[in-house]
Amino acid sequence: MDKQMIGMCGAYCGVCEWKDKTNCPGCQTCQSKLFWGECSIAKCSIGKGYNHCGYCSNLPCDKLQDAFNNEEHGDNGERLINLKNWASAKENYLKLRTLKLNKE
Repeated sequence: MDKQMIGMCGAYCGVCEWKDKTNCPGCQTCQSKLFWGECSIAKCSIGKGYNHCGYCSNLPCDKLQDAFNNEEHGDNGERLINLKNWASAKENYLKLRTLKLNKE
């Protein structure tokens, strides 16, 4: 696992479908300024001096919970598991299974 690809929100950027499409170097290198704009989660983590949110005593905060529950970019608990694993020095990750909701 490439530690430069650890997303501060718990996503592993090394397997992100947008990484190659946008030449994104990953969350650690971008320092909150991603291809789509500034990431408030990364900005918060950097401001607290953390490599990712797994080290924060307020895990998961409202900001993270909103991201986890986001209809388009949410997950099924993988990011929270990743953050806890990484904070415990486990170098593994779960790939996000993005929610697929019917919009009828």
